[in-house]
Amino acid sequence: MKKKVSLSQLKKYDVNQKILEALADAQSRSILFSIIKEGMTASELSEKYRIPLSSVYKKLSDLEELTLVKVDKWVLSEGGKKFKLYKSRISRAEISIRKPEPIITLSPN
Repeated sequence: MKKKVSLSQLKKYDVNQKILEALADAQSRSILFSIIKEGMTASELSEKYRIPLSSVYKKLSDLEELTLVKVDKWVLSEGGKKFKLYKSRISRAEISIRKPEPIITLSPN
């Protein structure tokens, strides 16, 4: 006998749902659209938006998992530490609300 999957369980694996949630989050949206033209490190993003560094890393990880963000390159600090420079993979996002599901159109960067 097959076990029925609930709507909340289905949404957990729905990429469109996850992208909508990321775009609905003000911090994720700020991060995503501030790194369209130039990449930034997590520390720079944390300072710019006054978001705790741990939260920035979590948001970047989530955005990277959705392939909305990529590591553009690695940079070395004067102290010899390596940092990731993150860049947005999209330049624009459009959401159309239609039945039964919203349509998300992402423009590549």
